[in-house]
Amino acid sequence: MTMVPITLTHFLLISAALFALGVYAVMTRRNAIMVLMGIELILNSANINFLAFSRFGGLNIEGQMMAIFVIILAAAEAAVALAIVLNIYKRFTTVNVDDISLLKD
Repeated sequence: MTMVPITLTHFLLISAALFALGVYAVMTRRNAIMVLMGIELILNSANINFLAFSRFGGLNIEGQMMAIFVIILAAAEAAVALAIVLNIYKRFTTVNVDDISLLKD
């Protein structure tokens, strides 16, 4: 059995698939929690790109540092967004994005 070496293309294909799933989740979901999960998928695909180019593209430690920065940013985004979703649920008793039209006024 021959082993296929893992190349940059493999990482980019996985990252593209995660990005496409994240965009699909953001565009088609009505639930705010699912939209946030889609955003997390998009950020994770960016992390895979940073790490792949750090390994294969010569970015050395800079790609890994950017991935850590994105992880910190995603954690802060999740905390703030979850607090906003909880406040919206407390006020409107729903987390469906389409049902919250009072915020426009």
